[in-house]
Formats: sequence, C-alpha cells, structure tokens
Amino acid sequence: MTDETHNPWQILSETEVYTNPWIKVTEYGVINPSGGQGIYGKVHFKNLAIGIIALDEQLNIWLVGQYRFPLNQFSWEIPEGGGPHGIDPLESAKRELLEETGLTAKDWTELQHIHLSNSVSDEYGIIYLAKDLTEGESSPEETEQLHIRKVAFEEAYQMVLSNQITDSLSVAAILRVKLMLQG
Repeated sequence: MTDETHNPWQILSETEVYTNPWIKVTEYGVINPSGGQGIYGKVHFKNLAIGIIALDEQLNIWLVGQYRFPLNQFSWEIPEGGGPHGIDPLESAKRELLEETGLTAKDWTELQHIHLSNSVSDEYGIIYLAKDLTEGESSPEETEQLHIRKVAFEEAYQMVLSNQITDSLSVAAILRVKLMLQG
C-alpha cells in the first residue's frame, strides 16, 4: 500500500508563463511518478470560487445566465464569483449574491468544498445555501451581461440531468441540495 501523503512528483524547474489579476499559469519541468521526465502546466487561481444556491420557501432558486468567453457559449449557473483569499468566504458569497441577483439572505449554510479541475488547476470552491431571502436590485460587474431567472428547484435539477446546466459548481450544488431535500 502506498503512502497517500507522499508526493511522487519531482519538480526540476518552474517558469511563470502568464499572469493577470485572476490567474497565473506556470510550466514545471518534472519527473513524473513513473520516473519519466516531462512538463506539467498549472493554472493557479488567485481567488476562491464561490457559489450560492438561493432557495425560497416555495423551493424556487435563482439562476444566472451569461455568455462564457472561454466556452464560447451561453451558460446557466447558480450565482457565482470570486472570493479573495484572506476575506471570509461567506462575506464574498453575500456580496456575489447581492451583485448578481439583488438578493440578501438571513440564513446561510456552508454546503460543500470542491476542487473544480484538479488535473490542471488549483481552483478551489465553496458552495453555500442561502435562505430567508429578500429581493432587491442587482448590480453586476462591467464584464457581466446577466440574465436572471427564478425557477422551481425541480426545474433546475432537471436542467442538470438534461445537460442544460453544466457548470461544475452549479451541478454539485444542485445535486447536493436535491439530496438534502430528499432527506
């Protein structure tokens, strides 16, 4: 049996390829676990990924749709955004929910921690459930052209099953809440 905490990778070199305010791309010269020499690229995310399921008393949730540049397609998602390291992730979740939907919530529950694409990035996410909601005005960032939909939770669940929602934070959050609602 192998030691799960032992890192079998050896790093020979490290080169920063690209950086911007959100990500840093690094190429490593490595010796892989089988002893072969090669390269490995890593995308480092400078913020936490934050996702929020806003659930009302009638079991409706809010979805946010937008055109996602990297995918070159429109995407329906739960409200999401970046949370700077060093800031309480719950505060980032509250800010993102308000910005994207205009909602505030009195009741918050941390649902899940998730690595979003651990073969190429260190992006780490935290998902929250927000309840006891009050509606207000949204104020999206200048890079966002958002479409907001309030839908029955069951409709959102069916959107996951039919691949209309494919965003990893959204899929994980909706499936987690579905299990919670089933008891």
